Amino acid sequence: MLPRLKILLSAAVFSLSISGAALAADAPSYGPQLQGFDYPFPLKHFSFNSQGAQLQMGYLDVSPVGRKNGQTVVLMHGKNFCAATWGDTIKALAGKGYRVIAPDQVGFCSSTKPQHYQYSFQQLAINTHELLKSLKITKAVIVGHSTGGMLATRYSLMFAPEVSKLVMVNPIGLEDWKAKGVPYRTVDQWYTRELNTSADSIKQYELKTYYVNKWKPEYDRWVDMLAGLNNGPGHKLVAWNSALIYDMIFTQPVYYEFKNLRVPTTLMIGTADTTAIGSDIAPPAVKAKIGHYNVLGKQVAKLIPHAKLIVFKGLGHAPQMEEPEKFNASLLKTLSR
Repeated sequence: MLPRLKILLSAAVFSLSISGAALAADAPSYGPQLQGFDYPFPLKHFSFNSQGAQLQMGYLDVSPVGRKNGQTVVLMHGKNFCAATWGDTIKALAGKGYRVIAPDQVGFCSSTKPQHYQYSFQQLAINTHELLKSLKITKAVIVGHSTGGMLATRYSLMFAPEVSKLVMVNPIGLEDWKAKGVPYRTVDQWYTRELNTSADSIKQYELKTYYVNKWKPEYDRWVDMLAGLNNGPGHKLVAWNSALIYDMIFTQPVYYEFKNLRVPTTLMIGTADTTAIGSDIAPPAVKAKIGHYNVLGKQVAKLIPHAKLIVFKGLGHAPQMEEPEKFNASLLKTLSR
């Protein structure tokens, strides 16, 4: 009986390894600037010099459908997101007369992944400002999601006269993780971690944090987007830029400057979000006290002068993707005020 059991177990393990290999072979592979991935609207490119290098930012520039209302909305994506992930929101905004600009920041998605770049939110804000200048946009609504919320905060502090409204959607940086006791990771440690990213690890993280353990088939596209970028010929360069960006996020908090915002600001918060950079290596006592968006949203709304708070009860880190109709209706109502 025992030899037979061993044979059956060996066969099962072999079968699983074959399945895993098949899945890896079937995984998409995109270029270092996400070549091969289909964007929901025509992708354009802005070329510019920064830190001694010629760089490109991919971006979407979507015209209003029907009657124009004369306003422009700039959508800033998060760390594991791209301009493309705003697709449903872009369609909703354009349908109500807004011009919509959705850039991919340097180091992300369809934009350049430099060999060397000193990442800062100030630098990314300046890059975005130069893009808008090239498009002759002098006033805009700034909407930032996740890491894009940190960037949107920095942009609004640097270019306040050119921001008509600021909207932050489940922004990270509502707390200073380092100050709360999360251990520091070196860039090399982040790089090693990012090299090991897989479609399965991406999906498991998104399932828990973005969608509160409820998966829909339409989410697979976004797993493929990230997995394909990590699985492509630019694998190491993508991982290296990702590591540099994580270091920027961890070491450059905007938390202490929320009180200095002087533009009309709305926080849109999915209360089931638990995102916290470094929580995977934080001691249990530290991990227990970070990433509570149901509390953080209320706390930060009090720090920002005259801020409004909109709560999506039970939604996760990406309400614009989890419940797009609900989110877009709320965003359009906020912008129409």
